[in-house]
Order: sequence, then structure tokens, then C-alpha cells
Amino acid sequence: MVGKKSGKALKREEGWEYLKRDDQILALRLQNEQRLSGKVRDHKNRDRALAQENSGEAPPSPAPEVEMEDEEGEMEDPDTLNQPGFGSKTVVIHPGSQNLRIGLGGDALPKSLPMVVARKWKESESEEDGGEPRPKRIKSEEDSFEEPEKLLGEEFAKQFMAASAELKSRMRNNKRRVLPAPKELVLSYNKKVEAETIPEHNDPHRIEWTEIPPGEKNAPDYITGHAALRIPDNSRPRYKLFWPLRQGWPNEKDYATKRLLYEDTVIILEEAIKSQLGLRRKKEWRQYDCVFVIPDLYERAYVTAMLEILMRELRFKRVCFIQESLAATFGAGYTSACVVDVGAQKTSICCVEDGMCVEDSRINLKYGGADVTELFIKMMLYDHFPYAEINLRRRYDFLLAEELKQKCCTMNEAEMSVQHYDFHLRVSGQDTRKYTFKTYDEVMLAAMGFFNPSMFENSSKLNGRRKLIDRSYDLYDNSPNDPVSTAQNEVYQKVAPFEHDESSMLLATNGETSAGTPSKERPQQAFNLMNRFGDNLDATPRSSKAGSRSPETVGTPLAGGDSGTPALNAEELNGALSQSSKVVRNEPLPIMSLDEAVLLSIMHGARGDDKKTRDFLGGVMLTGGGSLTPSFHSFLEERLRELRPGYAKDIMIGSPPRELDGQVVMWKGGSVFGKLTQTNDTWINQIEWDRLGSRVLAYKTIWVW
Repeated sequence: MVGKKSGKALKREEGWEYLKRDDQILALRLQNEQRLSGKVRDHKNRDRALAQENSGEAPPSPAPEVEMEDEEGEMEDPDTLNQPGFGSKTVVIHPGSQNLRIGLGGDALPKSLPMVVARKWKESESEEDGGEPRPKRIKSEEDSFEEPEKLLGEEFAKQFMAASAELKSRMRNNKRRVLPAPKELVLSYNKKVEAETIPEHNDPHRIEWTEIPPGEKNAPDYITGHAALRIPDNSRPRYKLFWPLRQGWPNEKDYATKRLLYEDTVIILEEAIKSQLGLRRKKEWRQYDCVFVIPDLYERAYVTAMLEILMRELRFKRVCFIQESLAATFGAGYTSACVVDVGAQKTSICCVEDGMCVEDSRINLKYGGADVTELFIKMMLYDHFPYAEINLRRRYDFLLAEELKQKCCTMNEAEMSVQHYDFHLRVSGQDTRKYTFKTYDEVMLAAMGFFNPSMFENSSKLNGRRKLIDRSYDLYDNSPNDPVSTAQNEVYQKVAPFEHDESSMLLATNGETSAGTPSKERPQQAFNLMNRFGDNLDATPRSSKAGSRSPETVGTPLAGGDSGTPALNAEELNGALSQSSKVVRNEPLPIMSLDEAVLLSIMHGARGDDKKTRDFLGGVMLTGGGSLTPSFHSFLEERLRELRPGYAKDIMIGSPPRELDGQVVMWKGGSVFGKLTQTNDTWINQIEWDRLGSRVLAYKTIWVW
């Protein structure tokens, strides 16, 4: 017969189309089969109900009606999300550098506990490095600490005095009343303060410390959660605190191996699920789904490691991932916003538009509320703080410093006056001591560190970076393939400008820049077919060489004749990006003033569109515990208006609606995302994980993996 093809020819043509159709990809094929089986099951149930009605039998209790899928897409039943108990089989996890928030999808609010584990160790963290305190003090030649004015170094003293003078000038310009010689009042009072001793039985708020059973063998190997922070520093045996996440990165500094780092992560999650969710038996976990919240500017190695932990160690039924800023908009109910998340040790900024994170607008800065706490303590020590022995490496002092920051710090200029405070120092095995002290501008200058991050202690934040976990590389051409952002690259460029010479860059082969990683060169391997199998099965698939769409302008057009960054036309910008995208540079610490970072993110997110710029400026949403400082919203709004007076009427800083706590809004968004049963195609089940491993992420993320 003319035109008939042989069997060999058909097989050859099918081979040429390998993995070119959706029905050939396992992840998509299983997804379609699941939808089809759901349709068949619903039709069978309806036919069975009709047959029983016709035969006169009493029909069974009807299942809740759901709208059927049509040929073009699926419809979501709006009443399903509000049913009692809906989402009770979904565990939502949002880990942070300091706190872990975990709960069931049906819960109104999550459970919050410290992201820490205490392990038996030869010495506690306060005894390491010869007992060096934090903040670090300068000693004199006689091996004794200097006077408070010289205790923290000349550089800090100059910065403190300059910031204080600038704040005083700002208050005068705003017609605020400035007290005469307020510093002398504070210093004279703090120098005379002596502690008042209160017997423990007379202290109504005494602390229940974690009791350690006597004997090395009887003591538990590890303790997690709030109990870990209440272990006495001089316990027998000693315990040391380990934090698996620091500055939003895996904590490579305090761990000797990568296995121990991930093992502590598993322990913290397991104990949280057992103690906070009441799921004591691990066999029950196989019936639960898991929604895991990850950073906007994530690292592939971190996401793949978390996927392996959730599927292999915790054995959840299904797992899906959602980015933090997108989760914040889900929790707040916004379709577009500029999300500013001020956490304990990192601050992330990202523009969200139509349910997607704008990739080029993502910024990750390595400072947060913990830096404000340390800066506040340093300023108080400079002003003769009565408890001069405070050491943030000690657990009870760390908790005391956090309490003082929340109690004293503000960003309201109207509250700037000499204030009187008191606190109680509670140490295990000792009587309670009561101190009083006075403050003036320290309460505001510490919080203003977000807008002058050079005052923070940034020298040790990169210690141990890349010691255990290397960057992610493309499987085929060995080029770094971690996600990048043009806004983040501009932050790196402002922090550490560099010249395009052979000593400061390495040529990359995939046309992408990896500014977020140091330039440790990966050894080039000869092509070997066997390298595609075995240990490399879980490696990432080849990334596309086509970058994201280039913005039309670099500068933001300003109304009223104000000029920002000089604008470039499309050809100049594409040329500049093509040059900068060929390098892999060393990794500086991403630090920038918060107000400038917000404008930079919006500039790259709007891509030169004036309407989008106004929409993002009018939809800035603050989340995270670091943004709970009183008047933080209004202060940031004022700073943005000073930088962009042409957009002064459009700028508006908001908080999550419905009186939702900014610390849990991202967890709430993950809970909402996990309830989207008909429109969420990002679930990864055990079959897909067993067959594809981490490669399944290329088909199961709502962003470009």
C-alpha cells in the first residue's frame, strides 16, 4: 500500500520525538492520569446513585458536590476552602534563621518555636573562643576591659556620635523639641545604678529552667525548641546550641560535615511535628501532605536537600514548594505587591505581580532584627549600661536582650526623650537581680540601623560560607545555575564594584551570572556518558540559555522632573547585561540601606513602566518580626518620599490586612496554597520522587526552575 510506513520507521520517528510531548513525561503523565481517574470515580458514583434511586433503594449519603472540570481547565469550589477541617491533612512548614513556624493547614495560626537544637558538647557556646563575649570588647594592656566610651572601639564611637548628631538635626528640622544635654542625664543616672537582689521565692515571674538528669548516660543527646534555650550554661554535661540556618543560608560555620547539618534539620522538624502537631507516630505522616516555604532567591542545593528530607526522612505523602513573597500575597489576599520581609537575620524584597514573583526584582540582604538587638546593646554599653557583663553568647542574656529591644526600641520621633526602664536578670541557681536604667536616642538609632547598615556587625557573617555545600552546577556544561536577579547583582555592584579583568572574574558558559556565589572554579570533567547516570541522576536538568526578558530602562522615570538612575535605551542595556552576565564574581556580603533596596527592587520589577512603578509603590507590604518596631511603617514611608518626591502621593506602606500578624502571614499563605486542590499542580508524590528524584522540580514548580 502506497504511503504505508514500516514498524521500524515508526519506532525511529518516536525516538526522534522522545520527551517532546507532555504524555511522554512521567510527572505530567501521572498528573493527567490522576485527573482522569478522578473524573471516572465521580461519574461512577453518580451512576451508582441514580441506579439505586431507580431501584427504590435508599441512596447513600451524597458526597459534597464539586464542580466538574471542563475541557479548558478546572473550577475551584469557593465553599470548599471554608469547610471545617479542610486542610487538616496538610502540614505547612516555614523555617527561618531564628524561628520555625509549623502547623496544620486547617489551623488559624501556626505554632512558633526556636529553630535550634542543643547537643551534648565539651563546652557551651559562651565558653568557646576563650569565653570571648558578644558584643566584642576591647581590652587594655593590663588585660582588663576599657572604659565604656572606649570599650567598643573608636570606629563605633565615631559612627554613634555621627548618627546621634544627624538625628538631632533631623528633629530640629521637623520642629521637634530637643532637650538640653540629654546624654549627660542618661550617663549620670546609669553610672550610679546598683542591682537590687530579689530572692527567688519572691519572684512571681521566675523561669522554669530545663532540668538535666544527673549523669552523662542519663542526659538526653539533644533537646530542641524552647527547652533548648532554657538549659543552664553551666549544666552537667555541657550543651551547645546549633542553629541549622543562619542569615537565611545553611549554617556551614558551626558544622563539621554536611550530614550533621541536615541531621539536625531533620531532628528539629521531627520533634516539632511530634510535640506541636500531636503526630507521635511516623506511620501517620504518610497520610499527610506538606507545603514548604522557601526563600525568593533560593539556592538549588538547599531546595533539593529539603525535598529529600521531606520525602525520604519524614515520608510525607506529597510535597510542594512556594516562595516567601508569593506566600505573603496569598496570606494577605493581594494580587500584586512589593513584599518587604524583615526577618531575624535577613531581609528579602520582591515584587509580586499576578500571582508570580518578578524574578529580576528579588533582593536578599543579610541583616535583620537580631542585628538591631546587638546594636542596641552596644549603644547601651557605650552609655554605661548598669549590667555591663551582658554577653549575647549566653542564653539568658540573649533572651534578655530580645526582651529589651521589644520593650524599648521605637521609630517615633515624638517619643524621643529621656526614658526610665527596668528589667529583671534571672540566672539559673542565682537570685533575681533588678536593674534600672535610662535611655535617650539609643532606642531610635538602633532601629535606624536598617537605613545605615554599616553600623551593624558584619565582619563574621560570611565565615564558613561554601565550606560544606558547593553551589549548584548544570549537569551538561558545569556552569553555575543558581537563580539570579538583576536587582541583586546591582546590590553586589554597589557593595563591591569590580573591574572586568582576568583576576576578578571567570568566564561562564551558560550566559548567566552567578553573583550570589564565590568564584571557586569547578574542575572541568571530560565528557563521559556514564557521568549522566549513577550519582548524577538527581542533578539538575540543563538550563535554558535564554535569559529573562531585559528591562527596557534601567532608571525609573520620575514625575515632576526628578531624575533617578540615568536611563539607558534597549540596545545599551542589552549590551551592558550581556557583558555583566558573562562573569562569575566573588561573593561580597549583600548590604544596602532598606529604603534604597526597596526602590531598586521596584525599579527592576516595573521594568520602566510608570503605571507598574506607581502600583508597586502604593502596595508595599511589610512582614516579618523585624518590622514590628513601633512607627517602622511611617518612617520607611517618609524615607521613600524623600528619595522619590515625584511619587510622594503614590507611596503607601501597609501591613497584612485583617489584623494578621506580620510574622505568620507567609505561613498563612502556604496554608491557603495547600488548600487549592483543583488548581495546584505542583504536588510531588512518592512515585515521582522515587523515579526522578530532584529532577522532578523542573516540572513541579510554578516558577522557572
